[in-house]
Amino acid sequence: MTVAHALFTAVPKLHNCAQAVVEGGGGSPEQIAEMAACGGGRAPGGLCGALYGALVLCPEKAESIKAAFAREAGALTCREIKTAAQTPCPLCVEAAAKIVENLISNK
Repeated sequence: MTVAHALFTAVPKLHNCAQAVVEGGGGSPEQIAEMAACGGGRAPGGLCGALYGALVLCPEKAESIKAAFAREAGALTCREIKTAAQTPCPLCVEAAAKIVENLISNK
C-alpha cells in the first residue's frame, strides 16, 4: 500500500483523492492545499482527482501518466471511472500513486 492510499483511507478523512496523491508523492503544502477543490469529480475537465494529482506532480510526463492510469482505472474522468469502469476510488489513488512513484524513481 502506498502512502497516498493510507492518507486517502485514514479515519478521520483528512484528504481527498487529489490531496492524497500529491502529499504522498512529496508535493508542497501549497500544492496539497490547491488540491482540496479537486476531489469527487471536481478536477479540471472532470478528470479523476487522483490522476490530476499525479499530473500536478509530474506535468512533463502527462501523456504517459494518462495512458498508464487509463490502463489501471479503465478511464480518465471520474464519471467514467465510477460508472462504466466501476473502479473504486481507493484503487484509483493507489494506481496514480504507483505511477508517480515509478516516474520519480526512474528520473
